[in-house]
Formats: sequence, C-alpha cells, structure tokens
Amino acid sequence: MSETMAQAKRLLAINIKKMRKKWGFSQEKLAEITDLSAQTISDIEGCRTWVSDKTLEKLASVLNVDIFQLFIPQNEDSTGDTNSVLYKRLTKLGTTIKDDIDKRLEHFYSSEKSFFK
Repeated sequence: MSETMAQAKRLLAINIKKMRKKWGFSQEKLAEITDLSAQTISDIEGCRTWVSDKTLEKLASVLNVDIFQLFIPQNEDSTGDTNSVLYKRLTKLGTTIKDDIDKRLEHFYSSEKSFFK
C-alpha cells in the first residue's frame, strides 16, 4: 500500500472515531445505525480495512458530514472548520463536480429522448 493510501486510511480511522464519539455513539450503535457490523466499524477505526463508496456514504450520512470531511484533519473541538481555506475549496470543488455531472446527465437524457422518438 502506498504511503498516501496509508495516510488516508489513518485519517479516516481517526475522524470516524472522533465523529462517532462526538455523537455519543459506541461502535455497536454506529454499526446498528449504518447497517454495518460492529467488527467492520472496529476494523475501520483500527486501520485494518478500507471502505467501499457505499460504506463511506452511510458513515458520512449518519455522522452528518460530507464524505470529503472524513479525509480532512479535524480540530479537537469540532468535526470541521467551515472557515478553513481547504474546506471552502473542497466545498466549491464538490459543487462544481455536482453541477458538471448534472449538466452531463441532462444532456445525455435529452439526447436519449430524441433517439427513442
């Protein structure tokens, strides 16, 4: 595993644990809410496993954060500094990507309609 991936895995583990505790969830409760196993939560927090996109979505949703926030170093007192330059850049990037995908899908569906006429 590359050093970058190892760092991402460690950061994800640290952030999930901090956010879970912020919400007052045990590993078992977070597992129950996300429909994952307690062992999976333990393995994520222990850097023993990587997660799928679907698992990231579940965790981010329950922890009430955007997925990218799971990979940003967090302050001790909060789950994210919404005034930070990195947060603002990532939020703008996320919005730009979403807008681009929406436009591409709209174009695709409009071209598909004409195909089936």
